[in-house]
Amino acid sequence: MLAYLDHHATTPCDAAVLAAMAPWWSEQFANPSSRLYRPALEAAAAVAIAREQVAAALAMPAASVVFTCGATEANNLALKGVAEAALEGGNPRRGLVTLATEHRAVLDPLAWLHRHGFPLTVLPVEADGRVDLDRLAAALGPSTLLLSVMAANNEIGVLQPLAAIGALCRDRGVLFHCDAAQAVGHIPLAMDELGIDLLSLSGHKLYGPKGVGALLQRPGVPLAPQQHGGGQEGGLRAGSSPVPLLVGLGVAVTLAEADRAERSGRLAALRNRLWQGLEALGDVQRNGSALHALPHNLNVSVGGVDGQRLHRMLRQRLAVSSGSACSQGSPSHVLAALGRSRSQAAASIRFGLGRASDDSTMDAALAAVTEAVTELR
Repeated sequence: MLAYLDHHATTPCDAAVLAAMAPWWSEQFANPSSRLYRPALEAAAAVAIAREQVAAALAMPAASVVFTCGATEANNLALKGVAEAALEGGNPRRGLVTLATEHRAVLDPLAWLHRHGFPLTVLPVEADGRVDLDRLAAALGPSTLLLSVMAANNEIGVLQPLAAIGALCRDRGVLFHCDAAQAVGHIPLAMDELGIDLLSLSGHKLYGPKGVGALLQRPGVPLAPQQHGGGQEGGLRAGSSPVPLLVGLGVAVTLAEADRAERSGRLAALRNRLWQGLEALGDVQRNGSALHALPHNLNVSVGGVDGQRLHRMLRQRLAVSSGSACSQGSPSHVLAALGRSRSQAAASIRFGLGRASDDSTMDAALAAVTEAVTELR
């Protein structure tokens, strides 16, 4: 059986989440938008509870939650929605700023906006994957409309200094969007304290179902809908509410917050143990900050081996990645931004630990990598 260590790509749906979703597929199947009879009102109440659960995890009011099909849609709604609202509202600001290590779900919508007349600045990061705050401050000018910086990187797990970034944005009147798909349920996040105006999350990154996520919108932040055809989600996201998925998301977020501290400490200890074993192989380089990182992430580049052959050998025993699940084998733009060569990026391994990870999982991972590297060298 493969040892699964790719929890940044996706997580298994928690059994309690599946149980909570079960009746809403068939027994309680009413459309919550109908509201003319009891089953529909019960469905609407379930959606309201899910909204409150998601909002509570980010210390925000329930009205701030806009349900989407995932973080990618939430990112598009945030970025394109802010830009369109600026055009409609007569806001003269047009500048967009982001980092070179962002997920494609942010970089691609921003590139689309750039092609449609919005100036875009893509800032480099330091060798540890973190942004230089002085460089960022210089990039946020009077014409800057929005900054998008992810909370935790999906490949190298690096945590950005969100509070300091939020303070810079508020001082300059710049909207701050944060892709927190890899962070919600894994690190503490209070949007208002951090100065975040818009935050995206996804259910399947925190032991919830695939196909559901949310955008949290600070009250007063102008946003134009990107999907039309109904008045759902406060007019910002048309379409019938997928009640089972929303119920699952709410329960998943609640459970993730409940065991977050214990899970983080346990997985960080396992991760550190794995790193010590890999480091002992020699010529193994850690990618990204060791101090400012998700507790369940480890990304390394292995020297002296061919990356394709390495992963071909590992896939027989480990479920690990060499980059984002969306990269489809392309060289990692995140590792390139850290200064890694194409060959170093190809010979990188992303370990994503999860709830089920234990000592035996680490033993299996270290043994598989050690045997493969020894043979290839």
